[in-house]
Amino acid sequence: MRMMIISALAVLALAACGQTAEPPPPAPEPETPVVAAPTNAEEATAQDTCGASQYASMVGTQIAAATFPEGVRTIAPDTVVTQDFRADRLNVLVDANGVITGFQCY
Repeated sequence: MRMMIISALAVLALAACGQTAEPPPPAPEPETPVVAAPTNAEEATAQDTCGASQYASMVGTQIAAATFPEGVRTIAPDTVVTQDFRADRLNVLVDANGVITGFQCY
């Protein structure tokens, strides 16, 4: 009987020394995707780098009735423009009748 008590105590002592479960590490935070800087007008317009989307409701109106901030470029058919790329520059596209047909960033 004494041996059983000693054996039981030994088993309990060993069980007490066993590994304890540690809490799992916190889940990693999801990474925010990095959007590459635009390299052409299509990418810049898609990313709306010049704020063109805020003027979308003006498509179909006369350019003469529109007001834009300084630095906005109006491009009509046969208008000569520089080819330097600036993703933050808003370009207003108009047809031969002066009707706004769209907006692009370049």
